[in-house]
Amino acid sequence: MVNNMLMSLRSMTPNVIKTEVLSGLTVALALVPEAVAFAFVAQVHPLVGLYAAFIVGLITALFGGRPGMISGATGALAVVMVSLVVTHGVQYLFATVILMGILQIFAGIFRLGKFIRMVPHPVMLGFVNGLAIVIFLAQLTQFKDTSGAWITGNTLFLMLGLTGLTMAIIWGSGKFIKAIPAPLLGIFIVSAIVIGFDLDVSRVGDLASIKGSLPIFHIPDVPLTFETLKIIFPYSLILAAIGLIESLLTLNLVAEIKESKGGASQECLAQGTANVVTGFFSGMGGCAMIGQSMINVNSGGRTRLSGTSAALFLLAFILFGSGLIEQIPLAALVGVMFMVVIGTFAWSSFRIINKIPRSDAFVLILVSGVTVISDLAIAVVVGVIVSALVFSWQAAKRIEARKCLLSENQKLYEMHGPLFFGSIASFHEIFDPKNDPDDVIIDFLDCRVWDHSGLQAIDSLAERYKSAGKSLHLRHLSGDCRSLLQKAGHMVEVSVIEDPEYGVAVDYEGRLEKEDAAIS
Repeated sequence: MVNNMLMSLRSMTPNVIKTEVLSGLTVALALVPEAVAFAFVAQVHPLVGLYAAFIVGLITALFGGRPGMISGATGALAVVMVSLVVTHGVQYLFATVILMGILQIFAGIFRLGKFIRMVPHPVMLGFVNGLAIVIFLAQLTQFKDTSGAWITGNTLFLMLGLTGLTMAIIWGSGKFIKAIPAPLLGIFIVSAIVIGFDLDVSRVGDLASIKGSLPIFHIPDVPLTFETLKIIFPYSLILAAIGLIESLLTLNLVAEIKESKGGASQECLAQGTANVVTGFFSGMGGCAMIGQSMINVNSGGRTRLSGTSAALFLLAFILFGSGLIEQIPLAALVGVMFMVVIGTFAWSSFRIINKIPRSDAFVLILVSGVTVISDLAIAVVVGVIVSALVFSWQAAKRIEARKCLLSENQKLYEMHGPLFFGSIASFHEIFDPKNDPDDVIIDFLDCRVWDHSGLQAIDSLAERYKSAGKSLHLRHLSGDCRSLLQKAGHMVEVSVIEDPEYGVAVDYEGRLEKEDAAIS
């Protein structure tokens, strides 16, 4: 990692530095209302959300698995935190965030981040589509007044006009002006119009004051007892899972956009460390933010400098620039986020929905819907489970056998397809121990045994032929299968002639660990 950072520093030119810093400034401006809003969701002070955005953003920018990613306080975590805060208070939240970070560090140490590769592409598409819809819906709250009613009349038209102007500036300037990130230019121009003409529109300061001091080290004021652990552990486990899932999916998405690889285990370690530190500095914890990451990437942020700049700008806003930042119209930031929605949503989904398998289309729509209705973690888990069940069902139908009568007393079964828990019923239906000849050969050369259920199915079949008083020859089985079948007795002969080198899936764990270590 150190070598990569040194190489990145050598590639820094004045123009690159300017782009990275301006991109970080754009992200920081967009982070302020998000952090404040998520703090309100979790029912904590706005500075708790801002401190989390600063600390988590800084540490993950410096040490995360994907340069260019932005992390901070997120809504996905806030909705889980609120019940803990209401029931036990904010000090328990800080303790929970610390334990959450420790769990994420362990996930990095044991390289659990590699399992993100198990997320199918339809789930990824559903994830980005659902998240784009969530980001869009979140911005609609800015079109309501303090009582929660929708704004109307001239106020609504002014808000829509400024939002549309911001989007038009971003769209137009992005084609012709390269010196300044388009979102930043849009924010500056619209802010200048609002401040210059003193237009009566909602501004950042209407949400809450962001003025504060440096975060102070603070050990959570909770009893160090087993009862406290029983309270915070379930929340910590859920938050750690949600944070890592959202972070690793964002890592994959940014890596795909930038056509480069990211370190999943490194990202787990960085997220965990960031949350441990945040908990000790009165922050609400956080994870990767796809919206801000997209702003950063689209603004030209490609290195760790952009994320680091965003965190430092955010701290500067808290310490010195709160008065100015609070004057920024929310319409400008809403326009930026609407452009993020347009850029995030996988519009190709509409084009391919009728071309991909119906099961994949169903998973795509399902994950999008669950993301909007519930949360990201549940949506991804549901999508993976449904995809796995569909795969298992389809694979279960692929096992078959070519039958050949070699002589009056000898029959050959040549197996084809995977043998695992889903296909054992079809496997047993192929054979007829009662009516088969006295001498039966089953050839597994073109049949892969995937799990213990498959091994048990072979053993059960051997017992059936043994009970029928017939000789069974099992050829081309791996060592795992032969070991299991030893209890079948002398009536079952396992041929070692031309036996292949493969085994069941567990034989490959060592090789996969080496590959994962190289990738991570």
